[in-house]
Amino acid sequence: MAGTTARTLQLLELLQSAQLRTVVELADRLGVDERTVRRDVARLFDLGVPVEALRGRYGGYRLAPGQRVLPLMFSTEEVVAVFLGLARAQAASTEPGIAAQTALSKIKRALPITDAKRIDAFLEVMTCTPEHGGVAPDPAVMLTVAEAVSLRRVLDLRYVRGDGVPSRRTLHPFGLVAHSNRWYFIAFDTDRQEERTFRVDRIQSARSIDGTFAQPLRSDVEDRLLDHFAAADYRGQVVLRIRETEERIRGHLPRSVARLERLDRAVEREREDAPPWHRAEIHAHNLDWLPSVIAVLDCEVVIDRPDELRSLVKAAARRMLHVASNVQGSTGA
Repeated sequence: MAGTTARTLQLLELLQSAQLRTVVELADRLGVDERTVRRDVARLFDLGVPVEALRGRYGGYRLAPGQRVLPLMFSTEEVVAVFLGLARAQAASTEPGIAAQTALSKIKRALPITDAKRIDAFLEVMTCTPEHGGVAPDPAVMLTVAEAVSLRRVLDLRYVRGDGVPSRRTLHPFGLVAHSNRWYFIAFDTDRQEERTFRVDRIQSARSIDGTFAQPLRSDVEDRLLDHFAAADYRGQVVLRIRETEERIRGHLPRSVARLERLDRAVEREREDAPPWHRAEIHAHNLDWLPSVIAVLDCEVVIDRPDELRSLVKAAARRMLHVASNVQGSTGA
């Protein structure tokens, strides 16, 4: 049977690579007699491949005009892997991902109905933020998580924390998001009784267990993920007041970095056309990068806290003044 299958796929490849193949030519290429060729063509036809027979002196077999069939069989996990690759290719493009969508649709049509439904469930629950560049995790894990999100199934998870310590979690997952070269999912951790965010590539294994859960009232998973990053429990907690439009502030302090709140205080707006003040709250591992961001904002900024950031900004200003005061030849070179 394996030889028959391989020969049938080779026959399909031959039909796709030419406008017409005669029975004699196919028999010669496949190393079989003409009767076997006709049986293999009948097998392709039974599988739904649109093979046409042309009679006469110059007759033979061809695929129906406009029809091309991939001589490949994809597992569901392989389709997810292909889609993730297509998503990465589209991530840097400003054009809509039509090519990725049509390619995936063609592959889906070759899948069994149950597998195609699993792919649809995955596509319905996944979200990408604009910064996504695409590091693909295990497709089988992605499918399990996506199904749990779609069907509101409880997940039993074996997970490796950021410090390398393995853990086991029972979760109610409700969001799957691609952001900044990583895939994340948001879930309610039943042991800790709080909402948590997990990196999919750190999952060692995932399986659905008995039980379902109610969908949370707030389902904007992309916003929740960015809020989670902005509120992360880092050592540095910064509060700035910035006099600029939200759009321009976000160009340097995206939602995953800072929480913004508009301050509508008329006493601080001498002119009607003046930009409004915003309160920016930033949580960071270190503060070294912030002086350059404050400088490039090129607007009024007040540091409410911490004092450490004021010292860093003063040191950066002194360095800039020193650079500005240097003239050619002053270094003794």
